[in-house]
Amino acid sequence: MNTPFADRTLALAGLFQAARLAQQLAREGRADGPGFVASIQALTRIDAPSTEAVYGGTSGVALGLNLLSRKLGGIADAGDVEIARYVIAMIHLEGQLRRNPDMQDAIRRGIEAIQSQMKFFESEPDGEAAHPRLVEKLAELYTQTISTLTPRIMVNGEHGYLSDPAVAARVRAALFAGIRSAFLWRQLGGSRWQLLFSRKKIAGEATRILKEKNE
Repeated sequence: MNTPFADRTLALAGLFQAARLAQQLAREGRADGPGFVASIQALTRIDAPSTEAVYGGTSGVALGLNLLSRKLGGIADAGDVEIARYVIAMIHLEGQLRRNPDMQDAIRRGIEAIQSQMKFFESEPDGEAAHPRLVEKLAELYTQTISTLTPRIMVNGEHGYLSDPAVAARVRAALFAGIRSAFLWRQLGGSRWQLLFSRKKIAGEATRILKEKNE
């Protein structure tokens, strides 16, 4: 059984993973496949029995755990400032959502409706769990709810990719997943102070979880 700190680290990994996915999509037109699928599925698991189950196991946030291990551990790369900006923006929007119970209810009802509708669609032939129709529906729900909050998240990238409706939908779905993870992180006791003053501890926990996953 995970400790409360381990659960918070997993949720924070989900948040950082979503930021990286949005960045990849906007700049490259594609994203880490397993990470994107796990993040999208996490959006639909609104009543999961555990934090780990939200992401389908720790492997579901491997990309995010690696980011926490490296970035909070002091290893810098190009694009880090952009990822940090997305993370901060999603945490800010999560705070607004947390104070808006009507929107929370609308999101829950919307996700339940999407889950019901998806029963009529066959799975992707290659086993891809993030069906394009699911991504499209989640992006629409994001536009109807989270996108009405301010300030909106401004995503930087290649115009050719961002102007592609399919890529834009995936970006919105990734941001939606990030805010879901931010919400979970807060529920588990996460705070901005921890990001400021417990960076090395979080990085160490992310490294420990990754090592345990690979044993």
